[in-house]
Amino acid sequence: MASAVANDRRALRARRWAPSPMGSLLGLVLAALSVTPSLLPRPTLMQGALAAVSFGVGYLIGVLVWAIVRALLRRRGVRPGPWRWWWIVYAALWLVALAVLSALALQWQNEVRRAVEMPPLAASDVSGFLLGFLPLVVLLLAIGKGVAAMARAFGRRIGPFGAGLASAAIVVLVLGGLVFGAMRAIDGIYLARNGAPDAEVQEPSSAARSAGPDSAIAWETLGRHGANFVGGGPSAEEIEALTGRPALEPIRVYAGLESAPTIEERAALVVSELERTGAFERSVLVVATATGSGWLEPQTVDAIEYLRGGDTAIAAMQYAYTPSWVSFVFDPDAPVEAARVLFAAIEERWLELPEDSRPLLVSYGLSLGAHGSQAVFADLANLRDRTDGALFVGSPSGSELWRTLQARRDPGSPAWQPVLDGGREVRWISRAGDEDLLTGPWEEPRVLYLQHATDPVTWLSGELVFRSPEWLEADQRGDDISPAMRWIPVVTALQVTIDMLGGEAVPARHGHNFGDVVVTGWRLVVGDGGTGGTAGTGDGLDAAAIARIQAEIESYAPIEPYQE
Repeated sequence: MASAVANDRRALRARRWAPSPMGSLLGLVLAALSVTPSLLPRPTLMQGALAAVSFGVGYLIGVLVWAIVRALLRRRGVRPGPWRWWWIVYAALWLVALAVLSALALQWQNEVRRAVEMPPLAASDVSGFLLGFLPLVVLLLAIGKGVAAMARAFGRRIGPFGAGLASAAIVVLVLGGLVFGAMRAIDGIYLARNGAPDAEVQEPSSAARSAGPDSAIAWETLGRHGANFVGGGPSAEEIEALTGRPALEPIRVYAGLESAPTIEERAALVVSELERTGAFERSVLVVATATGSGWLEPQTVDAIEYLRGGDTAIAAMQYAYTPSWVSFVFDPDAPVEAARVLFAAIEERWLELPEDSRPLLVSYGLSLGAHGSQAVFADLANLRDRTDGALFVGSPSGSELWRTLQARRDPGSPAWQPVLDGGREVRWISRAGDEDLLTGPWEEPRVLYLQHATDPVTWLSGELVFRSPEWLEADQRGDDISPAMRWIPVVTALQVTIDMLGGEAVPARHGHNFGDVVVTGWRLVVGDGGTGGTAGTGDGLDAAAIARIQAEIESYAPIEPYQE
């Protein structure tokens, strides 16, 4: 008798720890949906992890649905009997599902890679997918079964309702602790990584740089990216060698988080540095908003210095040391406040200058920096009233000015490359040659967006969870979006979120990589000393010099398009 009872208990424990067929079925469906094409290729390991998380969500839903179905059947007197031998069929289906899932993941990822000019994956790369998928699935199943066992233990003591509340509270506390711990760890990692200058970067010896001779800003207060900015870039000699024309030493001004206690004090310090370096006597003054970690993209800032022969000043300041996605999630107002305070401080001093001797005042930002820079201005008219031009690169969809202009675009123009009022005041370009698509007048000051159809930073939005986006409609999607990409509720939002992690790991012309078009962008907005947008005086650069600058800037991130 005791032996029979023990056997029954072992059988019950085995059934409880066995995977749920209904949960597995729905989990595999969601896992299959997660490997469908999105905007950019995903590393196979990351794709496997995404499929595993999708499986976990589907499994949980399937278990809950099956529990409700079983309860309804029991109320009607129907008791599903034990499924003998089901595990054999179940195991066989798992093997088939894994094979199909791996094949689909490989096929669909290669479609995306083909669309963005990257080489195809080999069949052996499936191993990376399985390595990311299987261990995480086992871990998630074990966690789920453990929570269920805990709930049953509580249920024997405090009843089903109390057990559910207690289990939920423990899960929430554990998850909250893990998230808090992870964010503390991330904060510590990036403070250590971005809080101080890199050892190999030398303090500037030029008085035209912050932290240089006579500067009030100490080198060690600039942070990693601020130090790279003022310690890098082309010198006057390097500009002359590339362009074949005389050049000035470019002015770079930057205040780090440790340079002054408050945003207002850092902005005042930047203005003081601009005065010290003679920045208000240059032909172009760029007010730049950095990304979340304080980074300024070298291809873009170097490009304008080459084009304008070093007769430039670029001013920026740090507002965080964490990556843009962390800064945006936990302090979305930081880039906005920093951009507004800095621009207002510089504008106030700029307006005191005689109108005929002011430098061109230009607003610039990349990614989260573009979000901050745009937030300075109430609307397009206000932007054009207060600046001599603007260049916004890879703008996030949450930027109010961007959303307003996108919504007002001319009928028939696609979401990824809008046309507004025939391009009279503001334009969008994506790749070389786009600047010639509109032949009508472009009034100064000019506003330009660099924007790609496959940039996840631009197209990720909250609405993507529950609504099909306009940019995926047949007459709206870009030619580098996989034809097989379809909107799937929740799944597409997760995919595009993951895509952001590889936004720059693709050839220029795609994703969040704009290195091939920043030279063209600056020429359109501020010219090259004699040609293009708000050009200065002089003859400008010849075609050969422009080609040399283009080649130099593209060499910074040489991800070459794949040619079959």
